Formats: sequence, C-alpha cells, structure tokens
Amino acid sequence: MKTRGLYIHIPFCSKKCGYCDFTSFAGNGDQIDDYLSYLEKEFSLYRSSGSIEDIETIFIGGGTPSILSLNQLERLLSIVRENVDLSKIIEYTIESNPGSLTRDKLELMRAAGLNRLSIGLQASQDHLLRFLERIHTYDDFLESYRLARLVGFENINIDLMFAFQGQTLEDWKETLERVVYLDPDHISAYSLIIEEGTRFFKMYEEGSLTDYDEDAYIDMYRYTIDYLAEKGYNQYEISNFAKEGKECRHNLIYWDDKEYYGIGLGASGYLDGSRYTNYKYFPAYYQSLDFGMRPLAFEETISLEEKLNEYLILGLRKIMGISRAKYLERLKKIDQDKYKENLEIIENYINSGHIILEGDHIKLSQLGLEISDTISLDLLLY
Repeated sequence: MKTRGLYIHIPFCSKKCGYCDFTSFAGNGDQIDDYLSYLEKEFSLYRSSGSIEDIETIFIGGGTPSILSLNQLERLLSIVRENVDLSKIIEYTIESNPGSLTRDKLELMRAAGLNRLSIGLQASQDHLLRFLERIHTYDDFLESYRLARLVGFENINIDLMFAFQGQTLEDWKETLERVVYLDPDHISAYSLIIEEGTRFFKMYEEGSLTDYDEDAYIDMYRYTIDYLAEKGYNQYEISNFAKEGKECRHNLIYWDDKEYYGIGLGASGYLDGSRYTNYKYFPAYYQSLDFGMRPLAFEETISLEEKLNEYLILGLRKIMGISRAKYLERLKKIDQDKYKENLEIIENYINSGHIILEGDHIKLSQLGLEISDTISLDLLLY
C-alpha cells in the first residue's frame, strides 16, 4: 500500500503580502463560494475514476484558508469529508493567519477532524510585521494561539521569517524567545527570499529594498539551530524544527519523494511517476472543470535522471540525509561518468566538513546546510 498526501489550495487572502509568490488573490465572499463549487467538481473527477486512495495526510494551504467564513469553511470541510476516507488520516493540517481565526472556526475545524494547525506569525515586532505587509499584530497572534489551545489543538506549528531588511539579530532572538515561551509543537523558520514577480522583487530592482547580508543571515541561522536545540526542538529539515513526534508528516511525504494529490488553483501533484500543476488563473481552471477535464496546465512523466535529482535535493534537505549506497547505485545505472565524478565530489565535501558520513547515510553538516544549494548543484545530473 502506498502512502500518499493530499494538498488542497485555497487561493484567497485578505491582502497579498509583498514577498509572497504563491498563487493567491484578494477575494470576496461570492468568489470564494464559486471557487468551492469548482473545487468540488475537481474532487468529483478524481472520485469518479476511483483514484483518491491511500491518503494519510491532508494539508489545506493557501492563500489563507482561515479567511473563509464559518459557512464556507464548513462547506470546504464537508467536501473533503465526502471525498476522502478520514478514518485513515494520521495528520490533517490547515494554514491560518492571526486575526482570521475565531473560536467558532477553530471548534469547527476540530469537530471535522483537523488535528494540526499552522499559524503564520513571521515576526513578533509590529513594525516588522508592517514592513512584511502582514495585516495582523503580535497581540492578534497571541489571541489566535490562545484560542487554538483552548479548543484542543495539541499540534501547532508557527511560521517565522528571518534575514530581511530592517530586522536585527536582536529582533530575531526576541521573536524566538517569545515563541518558544508559548511552547508550540513545531516551528518553521525560513529566511526571506526575494522572488521574481513579487512586489518585493520590484522594490529590489528599483533599489528601495536590499537583500540581506550573507554573514548576518548565517549568524541568524546558526543561532536558530543552537537555540531551538537547547529548548528541545529537533531540527529534522533545513528550516523545520519539532518537538519529539511532532514532525510534519505531510511535508515528509514531499521530502521523502512520495506521491501526493494536488487539488485546487495552481496546486501541484505527483502520481504514478508523473508530476502535474493545475492552471493558476480562474478562467482556465473553471473552463476545464466545466468541460469535465482535469485542470492541468502542465504534466510530465519524470525521467530516471529527474527522479534521482529529486531524491538527492529533497533528501539532503532532511537532517538525516540519504542512503549513500542507494543513491550511488541508482546513479551508476544512469551515468557511469557522473557516478565516478560524484564519488570524488562527495569525498571532497566529506573531507571539507560539509558532508558527514554516518554508516550508509550521507548528510549535510552545519557548514553544509549553509551552502546546501551549491552542494546539490554540484551533484545534480544534467
């Protein structure tokens, strides 16, 4: 039996943040109602072919799923319940933003079987939240977190962002201290990446926004790892830290290169050796479903080379790393020359302290994590 995940995309926000490159739009109630109808149509296409099966994790992301009204949220969760066997689900997550969570919504989520909540805080200083164009305050976050614990959520993740213009190391230390004091079960800590197509990217091109100093980023990242380890959070992936047994099972499906369904506008999936992405704009997404067709903007069968590259890139994101023997065996079958080259590259990185060899596993050291993209590029098949 396969282990699969299900990702459901809700592309609506109260306001799109300047750094966000996800498929998301400011939406009103009628737009959301229409979208839920088409989401139901997409589910029906999968169900009619009998292909929604083996699901163990569900992740409702966005956008901001928590901006749905109580009735819209109830409808969304009913759609999921009608199409997925929830008795087999081990982790059921929804993303949320502070200020959009109410006690009624949280109680509805719990009653519907959701057992994990992800809250996007990003920073604990209100002036930094304004810079990031967040619509909430730190006090809004505290109230949302309090309500979530009150209604019974025992697995809560908090998203944090560091290494951006205007944030100091002291700001970051204060944010980590405040968050850890609340004792969340999981912390995701990402550095800001100025993505092409975002408002921040335009500001960067115009010179009104600067990228963060590399040395300052490394100082923040090293502090994060050391501080969270001291406080009982295990780093199991480059940017993710969890209390024992609270690792995100859904994200591990991605990082372990397992299969997952992607449903909704702009959602991506990986099934039976093929990767696909849905249309990112409403007219094309809606029209395909009106014609009874899956709303695919892109689909391709993954080659052996691409499959091995993904095993490498995603596997090295995990702190435990990958099987050296499994990786080299697959590489040798595909490309003898690259096999010989990568043997030497891996050995050099071991000698330089960037890669650690533990038994059969190769994993990135602290130094290696800081240049993970470079190491992956060196080892990739082209």
